[in-house]
Amino acid sequence: MTHLPRPRGELTARLVETLRGPLDGPPLTLGGPAPDASLALWMLHELHYRGFDEVDDRWEWSPRLMPLRRDLEDDLERRLRERYAGVATYDDLEVDEAVVAVIDDHEGPSLARHVQRHATRQEVEELLRQRSIYHLKEADPTSWTIPRLSAGPKAALLLVQLDEYGAGDPARLHHALFAQGLADSGLDAAYGAYVDEATDAVLEQNNAVSLFGLQRRMRGAALGHFAAFEATSSIPSRQLAQGMRRVGLPESMAGYYDEHVEADAAHEQVALRDICGRLVREEPALRDDVLLGAWTCLDLEARTARDLLGRWEAVAA
Repeated sequence: MTHLPRPRGELTARLVETLRGPLDGPPLTLGGPAPDASLALWMLHELHYRGFDEVDDRWEWSPRLMPLRRDLEDDLERRLRERYAGVATYDDLEVDEAVVAVIDDHEGPSLARHVQRHATRQEVEELLRQRSIYHLKEADPTSWTIPRLSAGPKAALLLVQLDEYGAGDPARLHHALFAQGLADSGLDAAYGAYVDEATDAVLEQNNAVSLFGLQRRMRGAALGHFAAFEATSSIPSRQLAQGMRRVGLPESMAGYYDEHVEADAAHEQVALRDICGRLVREEPALRDDVLLGAWTCLDLEARTARDLLGRWEAVAA
C-alpha cells in the first residue's frame, strides 16, 4: 500500500489537501519559494508511478496540478543547468568518451567506501531506507524513454532493461531483490515506506531522474544519467556488499549489490556506446543534454553523500 507522505510545509499541506478533495477546482501554483518543494515534486511525479491509495488515479493528468508541476520542474531544471554550467564538454571526444571523461574528472565523497570500511549497522540501515525511495522502482524512470527512441538505441536500452527486470522472472527484478533484502534485514519493504524520512538531497535525486524520463525533450539527459549510473555502479556495489556483510546484514541484502557488480560492468559499454553513442549519432543536438544527465547523476550522488556523511559525523562527534 502506498500512502501520501506527511506534509513538510505549507505547499505539501495544500497539495495533500487538494489530492484528497474533488477533481474540480482552481489550479495549484507555487507562489514563491517553498522549503518543501522537493517533496511536492516527488508527490506529483509519483502519480505517474504507483500513485497513492487515497488518491483518485485521474489526478495524474489533472489540469489543476499542471501549473504547480511546471513551476517545480522548471525550478529544478534551472538549478541543475546552473550547476552544470562551466563543466567541460570535451568537444574533441565522441560522446561515449566524453561521458567517461566527465566521470573521471568528477570528485566527490564515497558513501560506498564509508560503508565498506567504517559505517555502523545503524548508518547502513539508514542508507538503505534512503535508497529505497529509488531502488523500489529501480529502472522504471529510464523506461519512460523507450518509446521516444529509434530502433538502434531502443534495442540496446531494452537489452539492459531486460536484466534490470529479471529477464522475465518476477523474483529476479532488481527492485524485488532489494525489497527482499530489506525485509530480511528487518526493514519495511513496502513501496514508499520511508519517504517521510527521505532527505531533500535524496528526493532531488529521484526528482531529477523522473524529470528526465517523463519529458520527451529531456531524453538525452535521461540516457546520459543512465550511462553514468551504470558506469559508476560496479565498484561501489562491491564495496557496499562487503560493508553489509561486515556489519552483519543478511546475505540477501549483500546479494542485491553482488548482482550489480557483474551486471553493471557488462551494462556500462552498452550504455555508453550502443545507447548514448547511437543516440547522438542520430540526433547530434542531444549531445550536451547527454553530458548534462551524466554530470547530474554524479553531482546529486555527491550531494547525497556529503549530506549523509555530515549527519553521521555530527552524531558520532
